[in-house]
Amino acid sequence: MVLAVVAFFASTAFKMLPHYLDYMSMEKIITSVEADQTMDIRTVGAFYGHVGKGMEVNSIRDLDLREALKVKIENNEFRAHLKYEKREPLIENLDLVVRFDKEYRVRMP
Repeated sequence: MVLAVVAFFASTAFKMLPHYLDYMSMEKIITSVEADQTMDIRTVGAFYGHVGKGMEVNSIRDLDLREALKVKIENNEFRAHLKYEKREPLIENLDLVVRFDKEYRVRMP
């Protein structure tokens, strides 16, 4: 019985871990705009281009960038709002759901 419970939680963790790793990669990509002064990202389009390239490098293919990330410029900084959710089937009609919602304030380089 204990083995079945451990297997259930291990299966759940293995299904959810890739989504958390993708989210952490997205955070690094977004905040790297401020950290790397050599990039000349001054427009919203350039910001999306940078994030899109970072997603390709990190093999994040199952996320629609324009739906998940909203970017605007205010007071000489980017306001990036990353908001999306992912579902993984668990057992028949039960799903595991992770919801990510965070706003970033990134200074322009």
